[in-house]
Amino acid sequence: MGRKPLAGRWRVTGPQGFLLAASFLITLGSFAVLPYMSVLLHQRLGLGLGTVGIVLAVASLVQFSGGVGAGALAACIGLRATMLTALAVRTAGFAAFVPGMTSPVVAVCALFLVSAGAALYLPANKAYLVEGATGADRPRLLSASASAFNAGIALGPPAAAPFVLGSPSVLFSCVAALFALVGLGHALLPAAEAVAAAAEAGDHTGDAARPARHDDGPPPFAVTVLSVYIFMFFQHYLALYAVPRTSAAFYGAVLTGYACLLVIAQPLLTRWIATLAYRDAMKVGFGSMAAGTAVIAYGGYAGIGAGAALMCLGEVVLFLKNDLEALARSSAAPATVFGRQRLAAGLGAFAGGAVGGQLYAGAEAMGSARAFWLAVCLQGLLLPVLLTAAARHRRHRVTHAT
Repeated sequence: MGRKPLAGRWRVTGPQGFLLAASFLITLGSFAVLPYMSVLLHQRLGLGLGTVGIVLAVASLVQFSGGVGAGALAACIGLRATMLTALAVRTAGFAAFVPGMTSPVVAVCALFLVSAGAALYLPANKAYLVEGATGADRPRLLSASASAFNAGIALGPPAAAPFVLGSPSVLFSCVAALFALVGLGHALLPAAEAVAAAAEAGDHTGDAARPARHDDGPPPFAVTVLSVYIFMFFQHYLALYAVPRTSAAFYGAVLTGYACLLVIAQPLLTRWIATLAYRDAMKVGFGSMAAGTAVIAYGGYAGIGAGAALMCLGEVVLFLKNDLEALARSSAAPATVFGRQRLAAGLGAFAGGAVGGQLYAGAEAMGSARAFWLAVCLQGLLLPVLLTAAARHRRHRVTHAT
């Protein structure tokens, strides 16, 4: 008779371990290039800043909204084939940057290929990762995946800095080769159906594949839009605020510390986040973001550093909990769920970027950039309350209508 695993025991399968390692390598390669795209397009290829802004905006929209197509493609050809298709597209995109360093048209097309590949890959990656996993293991796997991605984000830009302007063709060739190798590894993965069958036949404690308990609070799609909307104020506009008040070196240290804190905190807080009620997670997440922006408004080294740490806590709680709640509430395939979540993130990012620019300009016109952060703080406190009230009112109407 087989023994049941010890309570709290977590075993990572070979395919899961490979995907976690691949998540790090893929993000490392991507962020060795993508943060420098504005510099390459403007300084090396001569595109105007306005044109660069439009190109990057469209690329971001493709990368986020295209995730919806990943679910449909996975339903037709399977998760492994979808990941292979995505990696082939991204490899072709990075390879096309080599001749693209002499042609703006080729470079822009290459960027759109890379963005389209990213749109297809991430939902399929997450869906394959949790295929056949128990309800207790899903939060751990998604958390470990987020940590792997954030580690790549932290290490990619400094690793590429010595080459990005002096030898960009060498850099792009190396990244394309890295993606090709990772793609070959994906070709050796078992089909997702085999992974699920092996998991069902394995030694499990019998907990459900989906968490048994979830709230009837606001829809995770809407909360994801709002989460990313608030977060984008921090991501896009902290540099404008922090560098003149501290230094570029301190700002770089804050970004590095932020990425390292994400890598460490995400796994440590996973079990707690998984057991939080959704409305409690919203209170903690949005409350941390609101507190973070209020502390940033105070200014100085301590205020900006502490505010970034609070924003990190909000990101860790909300981004993971939103995905878990979306999985728990939906009967759709995980790839479809994650694709919708990517679309929600894209809508939030677009709104945050658009509103943030006008808001920051208005605050500077008033002579007080701190007012910008206080306005973001108020949004972080009020908008979740309004969203919850709207969801409650909608449920009340539906209940009475039936």
